Amino acid sequence: MAELTSTEALPTRAYVLHPDLGQARNQRREPEHALAEAVALAHALPGIEIVGDEVARLREPNPGMLFGKGKLAEIGQRLEAVEAELVLIDGPVTPVQQRNLEKAWDVKILDRTGLILEIFADRARTREGVLQVELAALSYQRTRLVRAWTHLERQRGGLGFVGGPGETQIEADRRAIDEQMTRLRRQLERVVKTRTLHRAARAKIPYPIVALVGYTNAGKSTLFNRMTGAEVMAKDMLFATLDPTMRAIRLPDAAGGTSGRKIILSDTVGFISDLPTELVAAFRATLEEVLEADLILHVRDISHPETEEQAQDVAEILESLGVDEDVELIEVWNKIDALSEDTRKALRRTDARTEGVQAVSALSGEGLDDLVAAIDTHLARALDEPRESASVTLPFSDGRRRAWLHEAGVVEREEAGEDGLTLHLRWTARQKGAFYAMDETPEES
Repeated sequence: MAELTSTEALPTRAYVLHPDLGQARNQRREPEHALAEAVALAHALPGIEIVGDEVARLREPNPGMLFGKGKLAEIGQRLEAVEAELVLIDGPVTPVQQRNLEKAWDVKILDRTGLILEIFADRARTREGVLQVELAALSYQRTRLVRAWTHLERQRGGLGFVGGPGETQIEADRRAIDEQMTRLRRQLERVVKTRTLHRAARAKIPYPIVALVGYTNAGKSTLFNRMTGAEVMAKDMLFATLDPTMRAIRLPDAAGGTSGRKIILSDTVGFISDLPTELVAAFRATLEEVLEADLILHVRDISHPETEEQAQDVAEILESLGVDEDVELIEVWNKIDALSEDTRKALRRTDARTEGVQAVSALSGEGLDDLVAAIDTHLARALDEPRESASVTLPFSDGRRRAWLHEAGVVEREEAGEDGLTLHLRWTARQKGAFYAMDETPEES
């Protein structure tokens, strides 16, 4: 038999546990659905092979071990049977509990926050995203190390040259983490300044921003790709998109042409229940496009059994980010292709009667024409842009700006004169700003 020569590492055998506290738990989510989401999170981390999962029911968490003796032994036997190397616990685990469980089961333990941080670290691509993940990870690590080492009272003595016990290890490591976090914040400030410059540049081309938000894996990136023709990573996987992606697109006009309103469409990181507080703070800058949006598209996986609970989680995160309640919002009920034909037709009838709701399938394209029309209607209402009359004289050779004005649909008539073409316009402040942001633009007459 030929020997295996591959040096590729074998996947880590992982077991997923969702602790269910019964009457004490949050009743908004069924434990079985929470476990399914935890398994999906685990699948989103590369190099992991799921060898088992279960809902572990307990009356109350044990301060030292999380689980009682009987449950601890019972789970330990199952872990040994499947040869698990890693246990992913879908919930918070204290440093003391983590250390004790690792010792009892002889496996590595990762809680929900640690798992999400690992996924984010693997997926972040932009400089800002990488820095934010590192900052969040250090914040998480600092809290855990402080608690763990306070409990252990670990102390490092000096070399004996000076005398005395020396500084405690907790103080040294806390200072090292703080110094690294300070360096990261400075780097992040420089990156944010660059993004501020980019926003200032966009302000010179003041198209309305339409931001896609929603629970992770709701289909935002698929919808983004369908509307823009982009190729953003879109997989049936939690946190497929981490870094914000923006594209300028032109909405079709009423006649189906391409001379309608131009917008900037922004795809954002997916939200999730119990998002680690470290990540909410660290990714606030990433979600700044949502704060500046003229219109928010809340994309929901309407086929998910807990779509209402997911929608509530998104609403709470938007509120925590400080999103203005007055911002126009459309609920996009996505993935209707996953429903029965009768249910799909019923949803389409509902969206026709309900303001601010659009049922679509980003995968098949069903309902997207109605969604685009709704976007245009909502933007017109949100922006409430008054138009003013103006006239601009262009040299005959300036075909580019003449074409731009005609494409924007602001030209009422034009006249030829000795110095060039005089165009009589009716435009909004945004359109005027965009026109005058073009280099070598002539004076308004």
